[in-house]
Amino acid sequence: MPSRRLRILTWHVHGNYLYYLTQVPHDFYLVTDAERTPHHTGRSGTLPWGPNVFEAPVDQLKEMPFDVVLFQSRDAWEVDQHRWLSETQRRLPRIYLEHDPPQEHPTNTAHWVDDASVMLVHVTAFNALMWDNRSSPTRVVEHGVKPLAQASYRGDTPSGIVVVNNLDRRGRRLGLDVFQRVAAEVPLSLVGMGSERCGGEGEVPNHLLPERVAGHRFFFNPIRYTSLGLAVIEAMMVGTPVVGLATTELVTVLRDGENGLIDTRVDRLVEGMQRLLRDPDEARRLGEAGRRTALERFHIDRFVADWCRVLNDIAA
Repeated sequence: MPSRRLRILTWHVHGNYLYYLTQVPHDFYLVTDAERTPHHTGRSGTLPWGPNVFEAPVDQLKEMPFDVVLFQSRDAWEVDQHRWLSETQRRLPRIYLEHDPPQEHPTNTAHWVDDASVMLVHVTAFNALMWDNRSSPTRVVEHGVKPLAQASYRGDTPSGIVVVNNLDRRGRRLGLDVFQRVAAEVPLSLVGMGSERCGGEGEVPNHLLPERVAGHRFFFNPIRYTSLGLAVIEAMMVGTPVVGLATTELVTVLRDGENGLIDTRVDRLVEGMQRLLRDPDEARRLGEAGRRTALERFHIDRFVADWCRVLNDIAA
């Protein structure tokens, strides 16, 4: 538990992650502007924001009292803090939460935060390993998930489900070509923002997604290079077996044939998916093992405790 309740200024960058983060017993103030531009949307969307989540209009920030500033994007770090925060606020305890691995070069990219007084928090050990963190002290706080709805695996829809936003615009890194190759051999449903442009079904509201995922025989993650996607963990939480590429942090979560299917050979993954379509009992076995893994490693209580330690340390 926190030693004292903190007032944390932050931005709305990744909705589901932010919702899970606000389960931490502190008060969160989300930066907003009049146009509700990206990362300045406040308590937006269909997520069930709690009473500890407030909005902080940009034109009032300098007069508002905060204890910690939590950055979540390069733009907030390089632009917003200098435009909207006072000099005193810029000397508050600061954290930069890094959601992604480096994208310019996988190993030789220096992080733009290079400040021994700023805590750089990575969401996976893979991210922390790949970034050149320079002088910034680093921590890893792995994901934690609080299901947005009660759902249990059924697997009665004989197809896989893929959850990626704007897949057509994000190309090879998010596995557009992998998705298209697999979809030619295996029935797949694609959901997410902009998925209609790839023949998908569009965005599914957060609270309805667990039930949708639970109905499909398996969850397929075509992403080559990213952090560990929350959608993967959320699928595991409901007991849907996950099939994915053996890259990045996912290789530390899935064990092929034990609690999911994972490989760098797409043809092997296709064979595995076809096997799950033929054998619902095998799909259920893998999904239940994956669910146990998710509950052990990504339980919301562990996540909250880890963040309490980080915040207590930096606020001290």
